[in-house]
Amino acid sequence: MQAAEFLSLAQSEMQDRATTYDNPTGERSMAATVATFNALTGHQLTEQQGWKFMACLKLVRSEQGAYRADNFVDGAAYFGLAGEAAAKQDAA
Repeated sequence: MQAAEFLSLAQSEMQDRATTYDNPTGERSMAATVATFNALTGHQLTEQQGWKFMACLKLVRSEQGAYRADNFVDGAAYFGLAGEAAAKQDAA
């Protein structure tokens, strides 16, 4: 698979989340996820850091076991979502 295909699949997956989670902008649960994590642990993770954490998870998984395109597709999507969160934070 070529680089553009990974990116295209990542975009398709994010659009699919809009249907799966009934949200026209796609799956955007990280803000609520980090708020819950922070309340439980006392940490101060940001939404951007949450998406980067998920990208790290996919990076580690890509080093374990057989090749799975899913790790790279999801990793691309998570970096896109981290960038979106960073841009939103910068605009605030």
